[in-house]
Amino acid sequence: MKKIVKRIIIGVLIFFICTIAALVIYYKSSLNPVGKEHQNITFTIETGESTKKILTNLKEKKLIKNDLTASIYVKLNKVTNLQAGTYTLNDDLSLKEILTKFQKGDVLKDEITMTFVEGKRLTYFAEVIANNTDYTKEEVLKVASDKTFLESLINKYWFITNDILNNKIYYPLEGYLFPDTYSFKKDASIEDILTTLIASLGKKLEPYKTEIVASKFSVHEILTLASIVELEGASSNDRAGVAGVFYNRINAGWTLGSDVTTYYAEQKGFDEELTMNAYNSCNAYNTRGTCFTGLPVGPICSSGLESLKATIEPEMGNYYYFVADKNKKTYFMSTSAEFQQKINELKRDNLWYTYW
Repeated sequence: MKKIVKRIIIGVLIFFICTIAALVIYYKSSLNPVGKEHQNITFTIETGESTKKILTNLKEKKLIKNDLTASIYVKLNKVTNLQAGTYTLNDDLSLKEILTKFQKGDVLKDEITMTFVEGKRLTYFAEVIANNTDYTKEEVLKVASDKTFLESLINKYWFITNDILNNKIYYPLEGYLFPDTYSFKKDASIEDILTTLIASLGKKLEPYKTEIVASKFSVHEILTLASIVELEGASSNDRAGVAGVFYNRINAGWTLGSDVTTYYAEQKGFDEELTMNAYNSCNAYNTRGTCFTGLPVGPICSSGLESLKATIEPEMGNYYYFVADKNKKTYFMSTSAEFQQKINELKRDNLWYTYW
């Protein structure tokens, strides 16, 4: 009896080992090139397209053998930053070689790739466009403020309203250009480029449309707060809490007291020092002053997805103050006394953070 059991165990182990070996062999072979015909195939990655969708499209184009094993490879090797654009691929490329081309952004020569970083002002977007095209920064800013163009956007997109036409706003499309990596035809117009970034924002907002519509805040107000959260949140983990603090202050009828709005009001960089006159000014963006409570007139930068989500789905608590130290750790307080005490502690411990 013991011999029979032993044989069964050995048989099961052998079967298990053989199965594992077969799976490993299949996995490795599925990563190899599909063929050796050197057939060129045009392949496009759309802006904002998920890795899963990219792999599915590669399988449909017969450029990889199996999108499931390809997905496993991507996760095991932590493959990220697959850049949008149109590529020339062929069937003798392995999965690794294809993904490397995507990461390098090795797109067709008749396209240009531009990367925009979150937390930047519209003037930065204009500079990036100017640096990658034949347009000047001034030309981009002119189109971005053109009333006819703006009205066409209001008519086209549900999340753009007449709020952007407020004459107190510096740049009407501030906060409406979603930061990401994009590919454009070399002859793309300024309108085409700006519209692509705006449409990308729409795709990011679409999953939250029901929540946004049900909110007592307009889309413009949500984008405005998200832009402040983007700059005030010391880390991605703190942004929902930071948004919660600002909502509490708004609901209480307080000023937001956000330094970053004053920098925008003065159109200064964070490496520049502000005067007390600037902090006390009655500018429509300055929430450090006492001329108005609640939100400023419009966004002060373009927010990333994390800040948008944090603003739409905030972490609400009984906090009305927050402060971050120079190590990017955020502290939340309920009272002014607690807030001042924490500031004193940070200064004492040489952890106080200043912009300049």
